[in-house]
Amino acid sequence: MLTKEYVSKIKANGNGDLKKLIEMRNDDKSIVFILENIGYLPDDFDDSWVIKLLNSKNKKIRLNAVKTLGKVKNENNIPILLHIAKTDNSTDVRREAVSSIGRMRSKKAIPSLIEMLSDDDPKIISQAIRGLLVFKGDKKIDEKLKYLINHENETIQAVIRKEYFNNNRILKDKLKHSESYDYLKNKIVLGDVRDILKLIPDESFHLTFTSPPYYNARDYSIYPSYKAYLKFLTEVFKLTYDKTKEGRFLIVNTSPVIVPRISRQHSSKRYPIPFDIHYFLVKIGWEFIDDIIWVKPEASVKNRNAGFLQHRKPLAYKPNARTEYLMVYRKQTDKLIDWNIRQYDWETVKESKVKDGYETSNVWEIDPRFDKVHSAVFPVELCKRVIEYYSFKGDLVFDPFAGSGTLGRTAKYLNRFFFLIEKEPKYFEYMKSFFKKNDSTLFNEKESEFLTIDEFKVIIK
Repeated sequence: MLTKEYVSKIKANGNGDLKKLIEMRNDDKSIVFILENIGYLPDDFDDSWVIKLLNSKNKKIRLNAVKTLGKVKNENNIPILLHIAKTDNSTDVRREAVSSIGRMRSKKAIPSLIEMLSDDDPKIISQAIRGLLVFKGDKKIDEKLKYLINHENETIQAVIRKEYFNNNRILKDKLKHSESYDYLKNKIVLGDVRDILKLIPDESFHLTFTSPPYYNARDYSIYPSYKAYLKFLTEVFKLTYDKTKEGRFLIVNTSPVIVPRISRQHSSKRYPIPFDIHYFLVKIGWEFIDDIIWVKPEASVKNRNAGFLQHRKPLAYKPNARTEYLMVYRKQTDKLIDWNIRQYDWETVKESKVKDGYETSNVWEIDPRFDKVHSAVFPVELCKRVIEYYSFKGDLVFDPFAGSGTLGRTAKYLNRFFFLIEKEPKYFEYMKSFFKKNDSTLFNEKESEFLTIDEFKVIIK
């Protein structure tokens, strides 16, 4: 019986026995098993029999043969591997051939790796870049790699930007990643969000969760055109990007919206807000991470199906809109999530861990909340999940369109700090009643403070 232990035993007897084993077990499945379990190979390994396997019709055999040649690190194999990288009909085999060339860490491999930088497959180019970065500092190689900042593939751009164009200055007075300014904690400011954000230092917020005003669907969200509406949101989220800490998250809750028709002679208009704003967010620099679907009970949403129910005529079908989107974005960074986590002490990480019973899918079934004053409010459960999943205790959570302030109250309850902005005086006053009533009972003891933009200007000087 062919086992991993048996392959190791045969390999220990010398290269000749391994070759004989391949010849004896000359079926594709056995050859793949042997190659996959061949393990470490010495530099003097005779790889001539492996090279013959590169002509196999079986893709898995060719792939594992290429991997094996990469382990041998025989510089004489570079032309052979280059030929495979350029001609094999499997992209996986081609990529592995470039990887094997790079793993040799040989200067003789440089011309081959440079040649593969012009390949059509971005993943092959990435493997070539990886191999060439071993020689970073060589003027010729650096020039070739820097030129790729202009490559059309965004992953390649990101790698080159990180290696050669990452000039983040460390300011002496810059806060630690886990910290936030005291004068921003638990503040609700009345005014235009764009004017207020311009007063705030860059990299202040750990998390933004918001539901932008719906285009011309509420009395507080009237814009001269859809283009003007998208322009306004782009301005807000560009400023939010600047004020967000590196690698942290923006979650935008929105949905397509219907603007009612003027009369029966005209059609209503449905605007796909989440899909249209996505383009502008990515252009700003936000990296798309996830889409979460918020599902409401059908009884809680507007009935669009009444007419169709009567006549059942094709083309006139209109489903009841039970869903909204939570589009999850991350501020562009070359650092991994683990870097963000390591900016906190172990006690904070431990206390912030998400408890059992968390939602495992991207479909969240949550009842909406209705309010006699504000027509579009966050459910507490929605805020709770976002805050717990995307922030640590002590973080500063931001909502540029605060409305009734649910995010702030939930953040405070979960021992986070909040910063809210609201332009409508009636909602600003409405929030006061909730916060004053609950401030003394919430775990976070820092009192909430309501400020006009002029008063806010005074405290941040």
